[in-house]
Amino acid sequence: MKKKKITLFDVIVHIISGFLLLIVLYPLIVVLSSSVSDPAMVATGQVVLLPKGINLEGYRAVFKNSDIMIGYANTIFYTVFGTIINLFVTVPAGYALTKRMVPGRNFVMTLFMITMYFSGGLIPTFLLINSLGLYNTRFILLILGAFSTYNCIICRSFFAAMPVELEEAAEIDGSNPLRTFVQIVLPLSKALLGVMVLYFGVAHWNSYFNAMIYIKEDSMQPLQVFLRRILILAQSAMNVEEGGEYVQAMADREALIRYAVIVVSSLPLLVIYPFLQKYFDKGVLIGSVKG
Repeated sequence: MKKKKITLFDVIVHIISGFLLLIVLYPLIVVLSSSVSDPAMVATGQVVLLPKGINLEGYRAVFKNSDIMIGYANTIFYTVFGTIINLFVTVPAGYALTKRMVPGRNFVMTLFMITMYFSGGLIPTFLLINSLGLYNTRFILLILGAFSTYNCIICRSFFAAMPVELEEAAEIDGSNPLRTFVQIVLPLSKALLGVMVLYFGVAHWNSYFNAMIYIKEDSMQPLQVFLRRILILAQSAMNVEEGGEYVQAMADREALIRYAVIVVSSLPLLVIYPFLQKYFDKGVLIGSVKG
């Protein structure tokens, strides 16, 4: 087999790609190194790449909080079941909106588009949730925002690009629309489903505002709320009672905790992402090009 000739263009592309990789990778390495380094060395800029003066005080301060494991369990619950609900609502809607036989599909899509730019606001939403008896329940974090118009548009574009002959052949064989969608369309949509899982999963994992507004019991709070609370307590420790004097040691410890919080909250997603990345580009590109 003849080897491909390396051109100047290939060299330039690899150089640019390597440079972009360094831009993305360097901050991640610095944050990880800073989270296990001596806070004084971090504050003086001595930690450039690799950790110096190993110090796990930040992680001890984070995991010493008994609420962390509760937050992890709650976040995993909200992420898994919230993503399932998102997929169950959004993906079929995108598929249905590609069918010409669906009455008023353009009108429905217009209504969906309006919700991207206008909402009832926080207070009316809170009053509605409270009147429905969903305040301070786990269910509210699962169904609030279950449907995403933006992701529905991606699904619609993806399904619209699929060959109609597949569904016509299934219809000739006696398959109904639901069976065609489940047994034929979905198995061919792994790229799209991978992208949707990534989008919805990241949104649920990083969500904390809705929990702060609609959940009052700590036993149901997600991880992000507890980490935010730890950061606030660490920041408040920087000021001592005597005249509010600033203490450098406290500031360094607060910075160390901040880096540890970033790692603790981001590491699970960084571990999962490589397994979904192969679907990411393919799913988005197929869903964005038609013709």
